[in-house]
Amino acid sequence: MKKFRIQYFILFFCTILLGILSRKISFIPLWIGDALYAVMIYFLVRIFLPMKKAFIVALFSLLLCYGIEFLQLYQAEWIIELRKTLFGRYVLGQGFLWSDILAYTFGIAFVFLIEKITFNQLNQKSE
Repeated sequence: MKKFRIQYFILFFCTILLGILSRKISFIPLWIGDALYAVMIYFLVRIFLPMKKAFIVALFSLLLCYGIEFLQLYQAEWIIELRKTLFGRYVLGQGFLWSDILAYTFGIAFVFLIEKITFNQLNQKSE
């Protein structure tokens, strides 16, 4: 199980780097960064729940992403101040967008399918 956690941590860290890079390269559409944010959340959940079924992890990750996005509709003074920090801007975001919901759905679906295909191929090789 520790091996899986290390692998997911490496994927988590690489996804963060790709997400930051996607914001620095002007020709990459913004929704790619949002999809990568969802992929990062998926890997983060996987670090804590490495043996859960991929569908459960995908569903939990999607609900977490949606929850964070809908939290952007909450505009109390304390959370507005938190969003002005680097951490708050990257983790909580700035404003609600339906396009972010779509990008999160795409990102989670993509990583879920990749994981299912990868595990299926590994299982076939071990038989």
